[in-house]
Amino acid sequence: MRISSRGRGEEGRERITLVPENVDDLWHLSHVLESGDLVSGDTTRRIQRDDDQMRDTGGQREHLHVTISVDDVEFARFANRLRVGGEIVGCSREDQLGHHHTLNVEEHDEVTVEKHFKPDQKKRIEEAEQAAENPDVVIATVEEGEAHVHTVAQYGTEERFSFTAPTGKGEYARPRSELFAELGKALARMDVDAIILAGPGFTKQDARDYIAENHRDVVDKITVVDTSSVGDRGVHEVLKRGAVDEVQTQTRISKEADLLDDLMEGIATGEKVTYGVDSTAEAAEFGAVETLLVLDERLREERQGAGEWDVDVNELIQTVERQGGEVAVFSSEFDPGRQLKNLGGIAALLRYRLQ
Repeated sequence: MRISSRGRGEEGRERITLVPENVDDLWHLSHVLESGDLVSGDTTRRIQRDDDQMRDTGGQREHLHVTISVDDVEFARFANRLRVGGEIVGCSREDQLGHHHTLNVEEHDEVTVEKHFKPDQKKRIEEAEQAAENPDVVIATVEEGEAHVHTVAQYGTEERFSFTAPTGKGEYARPRSELFAELGKALARMDVDAIILAGPGFTKQDARDYIAENHRDVVDKITVVDTSSVGDRGVHEVLKRGAVDEVQTQTRISKEADLLDDLMEGIATGEKVTYGVDSTAEAAEFGAVETLLVLDERLREERQGAGEWDVDVNELIQTVERQGGEVAVFSSEFDPGRQLKNLGGIAALLRYRLQ
């Protein structure tokens, strides 16, 4: 995320002009925008022409600069865009005021957001700005007859390639080099700064040696890591061991995995943790919350009045922060977030046990 400027808006609102530089930034922005916020940007809109001498063609598209009061926000992950819909409250054509419009925000589009930013929302934007300096990372996991390639993004990991090539003896066995060749070609096509090559046994090192001989521009990016599994489980091991953090220090995924593991261990052993909105709110009232864990989609629902909690989530967060606690907003796109959702979307690591 690139922040172009900051300023003050009307009624005490803060104004930030920013440029999302990748799909991660669009995802972050989707969790910052709320109903009633003001968002400005360049767009095109079909304008009906009121001209008796012209045949009605359904209108022509014109380039406009609009400000909309946000009604709905949708992160279209696979279209690489953010859809922000609402009423036009400012426009380079006054006759468009009051109409509904959807801004399609894509990578490198400049937009201005004016709102009363909450502390965690400002923190999210600032972390996205810092993350722009981090290298892009790929995790490749390989064992005999099988290889997987996952990309690491701030909204989670995603499997991009998967290969199988039975090796060893038998009618259908194929040379190991075929599997390594497929893996090498896939990695060579990816524009990334770092590659973590992981898996059990010696297969990963043999794969690295093959890539070194055939893709010399790729091998310098590779870090080899031991894991007991491949695929999704192998990726989780890599994240847990901190291998990604060495090359992408701002990756939120590994932090979420660590916090979730601490939570689950505490639940299993009856240690200093709690989960569910009522017990978490009670812990916050007693000043016992060291780290508050809350799911981003749940946080968004509660703030928009579409949730079901009896607790004001903003007051809960402010209580924790006033008492020196940390707040970790989990991504619903990644496995720790999905596990947190099963626990009610909110939990806490405590300073001490509550009786």
